[in-house]
This record gives sequence, structure tokens and C-alpha cells, in this order.
Amino acid sequence: MGKRLIQQRRGRGTNTYRSPSFRFKGKVKHYPVQTEGRVMDIVHCAGHSAPLMEVKYSTTGDQRITFAPHGIKVGDSIVIGAGAELKGGNVLCLRDIPEGTLIHNIELRPGDGGKLVRTSGAFAKVVAKTENSVKVLLPSKKEKMLLPECQAAIGILAGAGRPEKPFLKAGTRFKKMRARNKLYPKVCGISMNAVDHPFGGKCSHIKGRPTQSPRSAPPGRKVGKIAPRRTGRKK
Repeated sequence: MGKRLIQQRRGRGTNTYRSPSFRFKGKVKHYPVQTEGRVMDIVHCAGHSAPLMEVKYSTTGDQRITFAPHGIKVGDSIVIGAGAELKGGNVLCLRDIPEGTLIHNIELRPGDGGKLVRTSGAFAKVVAKTENSVKVLLPSKKEKMLLPECQAAIGILAGAGRPEKPFLKAGTRFKKMRARNKLYPKVCGISMNAVDHPFGGKCSHIKGRPTQSPRSAPPGRKVGKIAPRRTGRKK
């Protein structure tokens, strides 16, 4: 018999799991027009781990938010588009960025506004370029091939060292998670009650059933290793 798992509860869209986006400053995307802007303010947003900056663009007069790179300050100018120098905060296409340059907020597809490397203190590196693709080394040490038309911002994201500060007590961690409506604390399945998880029940960390789950299992039972080809330690 299946159980009502946490990932199934999340799909209902109740207030327990809904993100409080009305508290956030807004979505962070690359400005779609080739222009120049000036940094008006550095702001904090509960929905982002990295500091944001408000930029006023000279061409249109719009004022939008974007990620603040390390070392930028109020009053600095940034340039978007071809011909921009390799300075923190400037946005260029990957084909115009030399190899070895540190970048952040990278587009997966041209025009999507940036999807990769958006957390505080993170950066990627342009490793190699060909006529049809650019190889980028991500913070996970994985190398990804992207189109040369994808845009990226120059520099390292501000806010480095954030994970190094200890929370010291569970209440501080709870308030941090509550700001984004994240479920906390999280426990493993074998620590739950029998009504909450297939691995729950019995006492402490003793599994009542194997961690292999058949492919034909119902949704509330399909946890653990799903139809594994093999288990155990490789010899």
C-alpha cells in the first residue's frame, strides 16, 4: 500500500510549500538591450543568496535588478553587449569572452536571461571555444558545451563565504528556511512513522523492508532504489 510522501504533498501547492515570492525583489535576468547602466543601490533579497544591485539603464531609463559581482559599488557603470571590456558586471556573449575568464549568470539558451551559476560566491570559467560551441567549467567541476550566442556576466558573484558562518542553533536555521518557505527540519525515511513513509516504523534506524523498489510499485511505495540492475559493493 502506498504512503503520502513529502514530495507528493509538495505537488498539491498548499501554503506549506508555496514560495513567498511577494517578499522577493523580483526575477533576475540579463537586460535584453545593448546599453550602458549605472549602479544605483546594492539590495538584499530573501529569494537569492547573492546580493543584488539596482541598475538604471541610460538608453531606456529602466531601473532593474541584477546580480552584484564581487568588488562593485554604488556609482559604478556597467555595459551590456558587444564591445564591453572585461570588467565585473559587464555582460557579453560567450563568443566575445576570452578563455580563462571568470563568469556568472550564464544563459542555457540565448535570450533566457541566465540560468547557471547564480549563487553567492560562485563562478564559472570559459575553458575552450570553437566556431559552434563554447566549453564552460561549472562550479561542480562539470564541463558544459553552450552556444556562442549565450550571454554571461563577468566576474565572481558577491557574498562569498556565506556557508562558512555556522548557524550555531536550530532556531536560526529554521528562520532562514522559513524566509523561503522551505521544509525544515528534514529527516530520512527510516526516521519517520510508518504512516509517513514505506521505510518508517519499527525502532530508530532499522529498515523494515528492503530499499529496492520494483518498477511496477505504486507512487507512494516507489522509494529507494527504483528497479536497480545491481546492488551491493563492487568487488
